[in-house]
Amino acid sequence: MNDHARFNPTHREYHVQRWHDGQASPATDKVAEEVPVSLVYNGMPHVVMMASPADLEDFALGFSLSEGVLQRREELYVTEVSVVSEGIEIRMDIDLQRFLRIEEQHRNLAGRTGCGLCGAETIEQAVRHPAKVGNGVKVAASALEAAYVRLAERQQLNRMTGAVHAAAWANPGGELIVVREDVGRHNALDKMIGAIAREGRSFDEGFALITSRASFEMAQKAATVGITLLAAISAPTGLAIRLAEETGLTLIGFARGSQCNVYTNPQRLISA
Repeated sequence: MNDHARFNPTHREYHVQRWHDGQASPATDKVAEEVPVSLVYNGMPHVVMMASPADLEDFALGFSLSEGVLQRREELYVTEVSVVSEGIEIRMDIDLQRFLRIEEQHRNLAGRTGCGLCGAETIEQAVRHPAKVGNGVKVAASALEAAYVRLAERQQLNRMTGAVHAAAWANPGGELIVVREDVGRHNALDKMIGAIAREGRSFDEGFALITSRASFEMAQKAATVGITLLAAISAPTGLAIRLAEETGLTLIGFARGSQCNVYTNPQRLISA
C-alpha cells in the first residue's frame, strides 16, 4: 500500500445519530473523504484540487491531458505522489517545451493584478476550443444502456458512501474497460482519462460515461483528449452543447434505462 493510501483512506466511519419515524438511534456511517491534492510541474506548483485520495497517478496524467498541459502521455516523464502536511503533492517532470508554456502563463497572470484586461485573458484560457474529434465508433443504444447497468454495479465507493461520482470507459459493445470514482465529477473523468492513456488505448475506440451532469468543463475535457461520445446520467448545459457541436462530440444526456437524449452529432448512436 502506498503512503498516500495508508494515511489518506477514501472513506472513514463516523458515529451518527440516525432518525427514523421521529425516533433517534446511534449508528455508524461510511463517509467519503476528500483531501487537497497539489499538482506540481517541474518544481512549479500549478493548482490544488480537492479529490478522493485514490488513483492519483491516473488523476495527474488525466488532468494534464484534459487541461491541455500535455498533448501526449509520453510528455510526462516522472510522477511522484507524496503525503504533505494536510494533503497530497503530486510532482511531475514533463517535457520542457510544454512546461515553458505554463510557466509563461503563470508569469503573465502574476504580473497583472489590478489590470482591467487580465479577466478577458483568463476567460480565454478557461474557455478553450479543442480541435474537432475523429470519427470514433458507433454505439448501439442497447450497449449504452448495458454499460450504465454495469457501471452501477462497479461504483463501490459510492455504494458505501453515497457521495462520489464515477466516470467509465466502455468498448462499443458496452463492456466497461475502466471505472474511476471521485468526490469531484471532473476528477473522476480525469482519472478515467489518465487510466486509459496510461494503458496506451485510443480515445476513438470506445465511449465515456459519467454519473453527473454534462457541464462545459466535462465536454471540454472529453473533446480535448479526442473522446467522440460522452454520455451523462443527468442534463448537459447549453455551453456544453455548443462546444460539442463545434468539436463534433456526440453529447448524450439523461441516459437512464432505455431512454436518453442525444443533443449533438447523433450519428454515433444507432438502434442495433
